[in-house]
Amino acid sequence: MLDKYQKKVFEEVANTIRGLSMDGVEKANSGHPGLPLGCAELGAVLWGEFLNYNPKDEDALWRDHFVLSAGHGSMFLYSALHLAGYKVSLDDLKNFRQKDSITPGHPEKLDTEGVEVTTGPLGQGVANAVGIALGLKVMAAKYNQDGFDIFNNKVVCLAGDGCLMEGVSHEASSLAGHLCLDNFILLYDRNNITLDGAFSDSCSDDDIMRYKSYGFDVVEIENGNDIEEVYETLMNLRNKQEKPLLVVCNTVIGFGSPHKAGTHKAHGSPLGDEEITETKRALGMSEEKFYVPASVKDFFKEREEIQKKNKIRFDDMMGSYEKNFPKLAKELKEMKHHKMPKGFKEALSNITFDEKISGRKASAACLQLIAKHVPALIGGSADLSGSDCTKLEDYGIIKRGDFSGRNIKYGVREFSMAAIANGMSTLHLRPFIGTFFCFSDYMRNAIRLASLSKHPTLFVFTHDSIFLGEDGPTHQPVEHLASLRAMPGLDVFRPGDANEVAGSWFVAMNKPSGPSALIFTRQNLPTLQETKRDFDETVAKGAYVLVKEDSSRKLDMIIIGTGSELHLAKEVAESLSSDKFSKNVRVVSMPCMDIFHRQEKGYQESVVGGDCDLVVSIEAGTSFGWERYTGRNGLNISIDTFGKSEPIDDLKNDFGFTVDQVIEQIMTSTSAKV
Repeated sequence: MLDKYQKKVFEEVANTIRGLSMDGVEKANSGHPGLPLGCAELGAVLWGEFLNYNPKDEDALWRDHFVLSAGHGSMFLYSALHLAGYKVSLDDLKNFRQKDSITPGHPEKLDTEGVEVTTGPLGQGVANAVGIALGLKVMAAKYNQDGFDIFNNKVVCLAGDGCLMEGVSHEASSLAGHLCLDNFILLYDRNNITLDGAFSDSCSDDDIMRYKSYGFDVVEIENGNDIEEVYETLMNLRNKQEKPLLVVCNTVIGFGSPHKAGTHKAHGSPLGDEEITETKRALGMSEEKFYVPASVKDFFKEREEIQKKNKIRFDDMMGSYEKNFPKLAKELKEMKHHKMPKGFKEALSNITFDEKISGRKASAACLQLIAKHVPALIGGSADLSGSDCTKLEDYGIIKRGDFSGRNIKYGVREFSMAAIANGMSTLHLRPFIGTFFCFSDYMRNAIRLASLSKHPTLFVFTHDSIFLGEDGPTHQPVEHLASLRAMPGLDVFRPGDANEVAGSWFVAMNKPSGPSALIFTRQNLPTLQETKRDFDETVAKGAYVLVKEDSSRKLDMIIIGTGSELHLAKEVAESLSSDKFSKNVRVVSMPCMDIFHRQEKGYQESVVGGDCDLVVSIEAGTSFGWERYTGRNGLNISIDTFGKSEPIDDLKNDFGFTVDQVIEQIMTSTSAKV
């Protein structure tokens, strides 16, 4: 129970969160005051006592993790971080949503210390938080030892009605219940209001029954704006959790506002100066803008001292841990830097591949080797590990009560799989996830947030073109390459053979931050001698000259190939160079267009430049974007329609991807230029 003094201080903290949030939104003339006003008591208890945190070290292993899935209520988080001692000043709160501020409209991981993940698209924060909770379980299974409970953290996620409507939260919660993540607490801000009006206008789910069916324990806070009830409920959860937990918090959106509380008018617009003044008066607050009472400042200074003592205890424990378990301690330290160990490049370069092998099977061989070199690597698939070849053979499957494996069976939950992996990546794990390329559409927004936040998530996509065959156009990617290449910060690899597959894995694993998409074939491809070079000279450049032209003659054409069309480009060039055509041809492999874009202009010119009559691209996907290299008068041999359900040889003939058909298109194009 809170005594009289404690109750008063916690109420002051809650009202300070309200005041700072109202004032910040009003000054910006933009934002969402409803959640901060309604959830202020939750914030007061979380940062006032429940959470273990360290404002001086975001990577403190002992800290708890908080995710604001309802990211529109960002001023709630910024206000709490300011009070808790993070590098969020009053000036930062005053610059909410302004140019170059560290308090953007929705929380962004790279902008603001104390923000665990970028949120805003509703529901994804729930999946991110599940990923963090799952990652901590994996870390605990490996690194916790008798007497050394390094990882016993809690993960708390605050979600709203909208978050729980989004399908991604259902997917993630289902998996959390299946795995019994007893370190995950989902606070459901049930205020029964959405942006458009009443929650009941669009939804009548029984969320309590739904979460019980997932395997959650459910606790309800009848009055989420009663500081005593909030405190008693949350603090009793700390040491009694046996399952993932849903805490239903019945709150009033815009609590305290005389005219807007409990309505959608409080959701996404400033309250207005007059309404703010009336709200502060109604709550017994100072009317001064951006006011923090001295008692609240003193309270958080005391909290800071408590956290310092927690840090000292943990540091002492880690000192003993390093002496007793030096190898594990070293691994933990090295995980932060994502540096590959000595011998990694050589080992990956020396994998022996068959003369013909599919991209997915070549990738599988690489993954088995990488797993042995990189302890932080952890994989999973959306019910397709046997088909996308993503299973780590020497390691077990993660199960309820046993998190010692390194393979996660995500089930058919592509969107949450991606968002969960993003959450795991914040712990310095290296998660990779697999599915068919066509299903990248299901997870696109999570890929986008990985790119925005520079999560080092590895997206593995197989069955990369219409040439997967009989499954037909529902499963045959066409526009997906262009779509993902358009995403800033995402490196998209489409290797042309097994050697380039190994090179793609090498480059992706060495990427210091940000995600990569590795896209592999279902069908076998020839392993080319010309690609067997140092990775730094091939995939690491994004594009390179596979077959040089005769430098003593005028260059007639450049043919650029990717993926399964690389060997086709080479065969076409060989025919065009024969006596029958006598063409002087350069063949270029472009396994990663994104990396090639970042090369110096001189190198780009040496690969795709020069005085020639025609530049040709050959890729089994939409032509969109290829004009960048082939020019307005170039030739893009592509697929700008959907595919068909038929065997691969028929597909090649129907869509013009045989040697003779490509040559015919090239010769027709060059004739037209004469």
